Amino acid sequence: LDWLLTTIQEEKIDLLLIAGDVFDTAAPSSSSQKIYYDFLIRVRNSGCKHVIIVAGNHDSPSFLNAPKEILSALNVSVVGNVGTHIEDEIVVVSNEKGTPLLIVCAVPFLRERDISRFAEGESYSDRSKRINENIRKHYEEVAALAEKVRLSLNPEIPIVATGHMSVTGGKRNEDDGVRETYIGNIEAVGIDIFPDTFDYVALGHYHIACKIKENIRYCGSPIPMGFGEASQKKCVNIIEFIEGMSIESKTIPVF
Repeated sequence: LDWLLTTIQEEKIDLLLIAGDVFDTAAPSSSSQKIYYDFLIRVRNSGCKHVIIVAGNHDSPSFLNAPKEILSALNVSVVGNVGTHIEDEIVVVSNEKGTPLLIVCAVPFLRERDISRFAEGESYSDRSKRINENIRKHYEEVAALAEKVRLSLNPEIPIVATGHMSVTGGKRNEDDGVRETYIGNIEAVGIDIFPDTFDYVALGHYHIACKIKENIRYCGSPIPMGFGEASQKKCVNIIEFIEGMSIESKTIPVF
């Protein structure tokens, strides 16, 4: 985290986006919580004006959501779970003058109970199709709302989305500690679930950094989470929007 703070300052980062699995347990220790909150304060003091955090499958949605109102005073937006209002997943990032610069569709880990209903007697194949279709529908809805917000603000600002899931093309090790989720148990979803509205998709879940497309990437975990990751080069992805919605990207290795 010290390294990340230095990188944020050196690269003059405007927004830190964390795509899930802040913790590796739903009940983090008090010392882990202190590290988390101290880090968020230090990010604010580093010059980075915005932080957006979505929950992963390891996180407790209620735990992450509990201090969200307090954290909002630090320009830290937290989305722990899918709520009753999809508007809660839309975050508009503005500069100090209040000019909108970016729209983030902050989609957390989509739990099956949040996006679909169980059907008695449903086959494995039918369940797979139902879950995938509901994931697609959720992203279509949040993309449509983001597009509506963009048109009301400035049609030239980009839209970024997050996702915490298994996506076809992602890479993992057998001992990386990635928990099998309903998606992982059934099948990975294809990138076609992400509407063209999204100018960039920041993915979490897999620990290995991976570029699925130029604008769809896993950043991976910042530290090794298993022996199989000991030789991996961990990194963060820095994305810069230039001339409207075109992007320039670079990967910074973690030291």
